[in-house]
Amino acid sequence: MPGSLPRVVTVPALLSSLPRGANPPSLPSFPSISLPRVVAMPTVAEAPRRLLQDCCSVLDHQASGGVCGCCWALRPRYKRLVDNIFPEDPEDGLVKANMEKLTFFALSAPEKLDRIAAYLSERLTRELNRHRYGYVCIALEAMEQLLLACHCQSINLLVESFLGTLRLLLEADRPHLHILATGSFVKFANIEEDTPSYHRSYDFFVSRFSEMCHSDHEDPDTRIKIRVSGIRGLQGVVRKTVDDELQVNIWEPRHMEQIVPALLVNLEQGNSDSPAEQTEVCFRELLGRAAYGHINNAIRPVLMHLDSRSLWEGGSFAVRCFQIIMFSIQSQHSHLVIQQLLGHLDANSRSPASVRAGIVEVLSEAAVIEATGSVGPTVLEVFNTLLRQLRQSVDYQLTGYYDNAGKHKTTSFHEKTLQDAVIKTIGSFANTLPVYQRSEVMLFIMGKIPVPGIYPALGSPNTGFEGSRMIQVMLLKSLLQVSERYDSSNLLTALPSSFLEPLLSFTLMDDPEIRLLVLSILTSLIDRRHNAARITAVSVTFDVSVLEQKEDRCSRQDNLFIRKHAQRLYRHVFLACKEESNGPSHYQALFILLVVLSVELVSEEVLVDLIRLILALQEMGVTNQESLSVWNRCSLHAVCAAALHVLSQTGPPPPLHQHVTQVIESRQKGAPHLLPESVLCDQPRIPNGDLKVDKDLLFVQSKVCEALTGSSYSTQCERLNTPYTPQLTDEDRLSRKMSIADTISLQIAIDQEASADPQKPQTEQITFETLKNAIEDSGGVEEEERRKRMEVVERFQTAPFEEIAALCGSRTSLLQSKLDQVFDLIVRPPPSPSGQPSQRSTPVYEMKFPDLCVY
Repeated sequence: MPGSLPRVVTVPALLSSLPRGANPPSLPSFPSISLPRVVAMPTVAEAPRRLLQDCCSVLDHQASGGVCGCCWALRPRYKRLVDNIFPEDPEDGLVKANMEKLTFFALSAPEKLDRIAAYLSERLTRELNRHRYGYVCIALEAMEQLLLACHCQSINLLVESFLGTLRLLLEADRPHLHILATGSFVKFANIEEDTPSYHRSYDFFVSRFSEMCHSDHEDPDTRIKIRVSGIRGLQGVVRKTVDDELQVNIWEPRHMEQIVPALLVNLEQGNSDSPAEQTEVCFRELLGRAAYGHINNAIRPVLMHLDSRSLWEGGSFAVRCFQIIMFSIQSQHSHLVIQQLLGHLDANSRSPASVRAGIVEVLSEAAVIEATGSVGPTVLEVFNTLLRQLRQSVDYQLTGYYDNAGKHKTTSFHEKTLQDAVIKTIGSFANTLPVYQRSEVMLFIMGKIPVPGIYPALGSPNTGFEGSRMIQVMLLKSLLQVSERYDSSNLLTALPSSFLEPLLSFTLMDDPEIRLLVLSILTSLIDRRHNAARITAVSVTFDVSVLEQKEDRCSRQDNLFIRKHAQRLYRHVFLACKEESNGPSHYQALFILLVVLSVELVSEEVLVDLIRLILALQEMGVTNQESLSVWNRCSLHAVCAAALHVLSQTGPPPPLHQHVTQVIESRQKGAPHLLPESVLCDQPRIPNGDLKVDKDLLFVQSKVCEALTGSSYSTQCERLNTPYTPQLTDEDRLSRKMSIADTISLQIAIDQEASADPQKPQTEQITFETLKNAIEDSGGVEEEERRKRMEVVERFQTAPFEEIAALCGSRTSLLQSKLDQVFDLIVRPPPSPSGQPSQRSTPVYEMKFPDLCVY
């Protein structure tokens, strides 16, 4: 009873009253009993000494009240097993034999796991508060081994206590505890669980591991260790949560805004002392696990980080960062990254040129990596955004400011750098597309090129004509980037009428840069075997063997292209040679184009047409009707000589090559200024005064025709005898859209032709030609006809609307009368047997039939 016990009982007295070998009973926890903490150990025998230590340990661990709480032997078995794993000296480490007993007990009685975990957590917390870190490590190691051994349905009984313990260690102010807790969490993250869990939260770990990635500890080695631990912890969180729908959604913006910047900060410090390698592995794993709906949330923090730390300028880190992204994500999601970058480029349209250029450079590199053959469903929107950036850059370059308020200045150098980057990016994007989409892109870009009088307000009102010209140059450069790697076996597909007609119209512009770009675009689209790169300079000694020539003749598609577009192409080449502002690069581009045409379109007809064109260009240089300079005329003769030298080696009979070689040798002796080596060079040698060319220095049409006689080209000799004159072909006339002025002039021509012979008998036979002549201009393009058409066009451009309306109304009655005459011829009565003209019957189209008439 409590009253019979002494008020103060000492441990030695209690131990001396027990028989030898007996276990001491657990003491009741009465308020009147107090045990001393300090015991004179030397006065106690060895066996009682061990018993004393056990009792002190029981009391020191704050055992629960009651007799069983004081007696170690009467405590619950799981607690005794847990206590036995702790050695007397923490440096000895975990007692492995006792740990195996604890593990076997946990596996045999899984219902005790939650109590074991709670008690281990209690022991660890107590040791942590007393700064006994050796026992802390032992307790944590024991929990890890239990987790690894019990990865079954009962693991959830351990996890809550385990995660709570890790939180406690991560909140401590000891870096080595942070590293220790992170390592344990990574081991836990690698365990594959079979059962779902509903009550876990990893928000704290995301926040704490991200904070560790930003560690600025004063000791460099410790700082690196902490950052590496933080990165590994984030990697563990991702592995544990990304595939479990019941866990926290790691892809939410609030988590991505912590994880991604923490990784990028370490990735940015890419030196030997930084954990950049571990960071890149973690970043790749994170992006590799991203599904379709998670890409945007993962990319947006990257863009925000690059903006906040001004990492777009220079572009090296930004490019590296997005290279990692493009290589890590699934290929079918690549277009989402491209769209994010395009949207970010639009959002930074009022930023400095260096920032915009950095974003564009990243876009270009991302497009090169993107290997799925498409940049997403909005292909044209990509190019629309880039072309819009070009137009804005031109406006900024001409105004000197990259904002509407006129506060932030820019320079031409920075804007040109941006423009070059945009043009390069357009080519990079186009190279990832299939052939049919590249054709659409070229048509799209062509539709964006401003044409004076058609798109006068395309550029900014502040830039005017110069702005439109610069936009034309930029867009043509973009078109050249797309066409340089355009590979198509069908010229009809590569150069459709909707693309070729507006492109050729730019060959007639005054700007020499625009004309040169157009010639380069034409060459790159026609040159399917990439022979243009093999022609380094214009020369009369060029060896055709270096070219890859077609062995077979033109295909059906090539023949259709020749029939439909060849004459129009020759015409614009001829007109482009008449420009006074042509330079050496223009004549070299013309030479390359002629060579490519002769190699790609293997046909007698094409070769004869090219010879006729070259002879016409030679005649232009001799007569000088266009008032060209001496240098331009010499350049024309030089290009003609070089082109004929190449054409004579591509299939015609040897006599043609002999004639060309003879003329070239004569020029080398007496007139070197008519050869490209002396004219198309850095220091051209041209004669003083007017240019005079002897007949023996010219290519003679009759000798060329004679050289082709007796070969497969004989059928084309008649065409060769006809001098080439540029004019509209039938295909041009039928394919072009006629304007109102053309329609009125055509109507006038019909009236004049019909009124020329008023005595024409009414009994003329009606044929197809009669009807065709009634609605079509059957006359050739003569000088008088051309003058009348120009008068009509001028009238419709300058006359008021009322006068034009009255003119059209007066012509309506004349046209109706002509139609009546045609109908009269159709429904005239048959001749009578007597030979007398019969009375005209009612026309069929005016007869009224009864409703019940049976046909």
